Amino acid sequence: MSTKRAILETEEIYHVYNRSERGIKIFDSPRENELFLDTIRYYLQVNPPAKFSFYRKNPEKFPFIIQPKLATIINYSLMPTHFHFTLRQEQEAGIKKFIERISNSFAHYFNISRDGRGGVFERNFKAIHVENDYQLIHLSRYIHLNSVTSYLVENPEDYPYSSYRTYIGLESQSMVDPTEVMSQFSSIEQYKKFVMNQKNYQRELKKIKDFLLE
Repeated sequence: MSTKRAILETEEIYHVYNRSERGIKIFDSPRENELFLDTIRYYLQVNPPAKFSFYRKNPEKFPFIIQPKLATIINYSLMPTHFHFTLRQEQEAGIKKFIERISNSFAHYFNISRDGRGGVFERNFKAIHVENDYQLIHLSRYIHLNSVTSYLVENPEDYPYSSYRTYIGLESQSMVDPTEVMSQFSSIEQYKKFVMNQKNYQRELKKIKDFLLE
């Protein structure tokens, strides 16, 4: 994969992620997670008709046009202090617009709800170019195991704030397109096995990383 300063090109795929300022917990309850997911769905639109806060109060007043969209979400995971996406850019500067919109919208909500001010996310999100299918499927596994690696759940299907449940057929999310990853596997069971085979190893790697950062 290329560096974090990758030029974002249309029709290319990127691992996009960002963390909260000072490592504060921002996705700390079902309310915050569900709100952010709604924000994500809304701001995939190329030209949203209003700010999300206005839309949220009166959704029937605003048309919701999902096509064309700024980016395709291949997979994602929301963690207490950060988020991960695999995104394919569909419009020029689409990823940048999408991430800025969802980050600014959520920061506005978060500050109002907690009487705060200033930035909620780190200033610059990271984007790493995914160069081939091998990188893509391993990134998908890494993202879907994030909640397990951090001991939030024991199995990825138990975590409601990632796309894994969509990948294995437990729920449907129109904002996620798993086709590019799942086309590399002969069945859902094969993908599940691919993910779970790395579970313990990924946990051990995190322990080592955390120890080195102490």
